[in-house]
Amino acid sequence: MRTDQILTRLERVFARLDREPERPAHLQTPQMSRHRVVLLGSTLAFYLAIVVAVLTTSWLVRLDWQVMFFRPYEQWPQLHAFLDYLVVLGQRGPTAVMVAAWLGWRSWRQHTLRPLITLGVALLLLNITVGAVKLGLGRLGPHYATQIGSAELFAGGDIFPSGHTANAVVTWGILAYLASTTVTRRVLSVMSAVVSLSVGATTVYLGTHWVSDVLLGWSAGLLIMLALPWFEPLIAGAEARVFALRERLRRRLETGSVPAPVAAALTPLLSAGGKWQLRLDTEAAGPPEPAAVPVPASVQVAAGPGHAPAPRPAAHIAGRPHLIRSERTPVTPAGSRRPAHTERPATAGRAAARPATGG
Repeated sequence: MRTDQILTRLERVFARLDREPERPAHLQTPQMSRHRVVLLGSTLAFYLAIVVAVLTTSWLVRLDWQVMFFRPYEQWPQLHAFLDYLVVLGQRGPTAVMVAAWLGWRSWRQHTLRPLITLGVALLLLNITVGAVKLGLGRLGPHYATQIGSAELFAGGDIFPSGHTANAVVTWGILAYLASTTVTRRVLSVMSAVVSLSVGATTVYLGTHWVSDVLLGWSAGLLIMLALPWFEPLIAGAEARVFALRERLRRRLETGSVPAPVAAALTPLLSAGGKWQLRLDTEAAGPPEPAAVPVPASVQVAAGPGHAPAPRPAAHIAGRPHLIRSERTPVTPAGSRRPAHTERPATAGRAAARPATGG
C-alpha cells in the first residue's frame, strides 16, 4: 500500500527551493579590475572637486542660485504632475521594497543569498556615507535658503548630497551589478543611468535640490557601485554563516535539543526539502514490497514446537460495481426515524400522577 505525504504550502515552497541548484555555474563574482579602479579614482576626484567648489562658494554655487531663480516648475507647469510620481523612483523605501522583492525571487530560484546580502551591503554603505556628509555639511535646500549667493552650509540642513539621486543610482544599479549575462548587464546599466539622471533632474525641477546636490549624489552612488567588489568576500562570508547556522539548527532539530515551540516553528523551514526528496526517492524506487502478515501467538502455540505455523490466507475485500445515482434503488425508511425512549414514562401517566391544585 502506498501512502503519499501531504505537504503544507510552506513545505512545498521550501521543497522547491531545495530542488534548485546551489548556484548557476555561469554566474561570476565581479572583480576589482584595473578599469574599475580607474573609474573609481576619477569619480572620487570629481566628488572631492564638487565638495571643494561648494565650500569655496565658487561658480558652481552661482549656478545653483541662477537655476533656483529660473524656477523650472513655473516654466513648465504641465510636467509637474508627472514628475511628482517620477521622483518616487528615488525614494529609498518604495524602491528598496521593489528591488528586494525581485532579488528575493532570484535568491529563491538560485538557492543563494548573495543578491539580498549585496543589496543590504550597498544600502548600508549608502546610508553611512551619504548620511555622514549630509549631517556634516548641514546645507539648506533652495526653499529654505536665507542669503542670496551663499552656499548655505553648516546651517542645520540635510540636503547635500541629494539622497534621492544617490539612492536611484545604487538601488537600480544593483540590478545591473547582479546581472547574469553581459547583454543583460549592459541593458540594465543604461536603464539605471536613465532613471538616476531623470530623478536627479526632477529634484532640480521641483526646487528641492541645488544642481550641486544632484552632481554630488550621482558621484556618491557611483562610488558605492564601483567599490562593491571589495566587499564580495564579506558578502560570501555572511552567506556561508547563514547557511552554516541553518545546518546547525537542522542538526539540533534531529537530535531533539531544541525546545518544542521553537522546533515546531522551525521544522517546516528546515526539513521540507528533505521530506520532499525522501518522497521523490520513494517514488523512483517503485512500490514497496508487501509486508509479511504477523501470525498470532495462539496459532503458533497450537502448531506446537518444531512445526511451522499454518499460513494465513490473505484477506480480500470483494469489490462491487459502482452505481450512479439514477440506477440506485430508492429506499424509504418505514416509521419514525426518532428512536423510542423506553426509560421515559408516558405522558398520560405523568399527567395522572401529577396532583391537582385548586385555584
